[in-house]
Amino acid sequence: MNTEDNRREPAEHARFAAYLVELEQVGEAEEMALVGRVLGDPDRVMAEAAVVRHLDRRAAQLWPEPAWEEWAAAVDRVVTRRPFLVRRLKEWSLFRAVSLQLPWSAEDLLASSDWLQLKAAAGAGPDALGVPDALDVLAEGGRTKRIRNAARASRARRIEG
Repeated sequence: MNTEDNRREPAEHARFAAYLVELEQVGEAEEMALVGRVLGDPDRVMAEAAVVRHLDRRAAQLWPEPAWEEWAAAVDRVVTRRPFLVRRLKEWSLFRAVSLQLPWSAEDLLASSDWLQLKAAAGAGPDALGVPDALDVLAEGGRTKRIRNAARASRARRIEG
C-alpha cells in the first residue's frame, strides 16, 4: 500500500460525516425516511452511531415541546429493530417525564444507563419541577459514585438557589 492509500479516509468515515450533515439539514417531512435510509447502510455500527447523534440532537430540542410525542412515535417505528436506539429513545422519554413532572418510576430511573442517570443528575434546568425527586433517587441509588455525587451537588444547588 502506498502513502497516498494510507492517507485516504475510510469509506465508512466519509459516509458517517455525510450522514451527519444530511441528518442535520433534513426537513421534518423527510426526517424519518432519511433515518431509515441511514439505518440501511451495510455498516450497522456506523449507521447507528450517526442516527444516535441525530436522535440526541433532535430529542434535546424537542423534549419539552408538545411535538415530542409525535416525533418520538415516528422514531420508534423506524428504529424498532435496533435495541440501542430503542433504549436511547426510551431514556429520552424518561428524561422528559422526570423533567416535566409526568409519571415516572424510580425503578425505571435506577435501571437506566449511566448516560441517562448522569443527565438526570445534572437536572434539566431550574424550572424542571420533577427533577428534585429524581435527584433524591439518584443521590441515594445512582449506579456510580459519580452519578450519586452529581445528584447530591445538583440537589444542594437547588436548595441554595
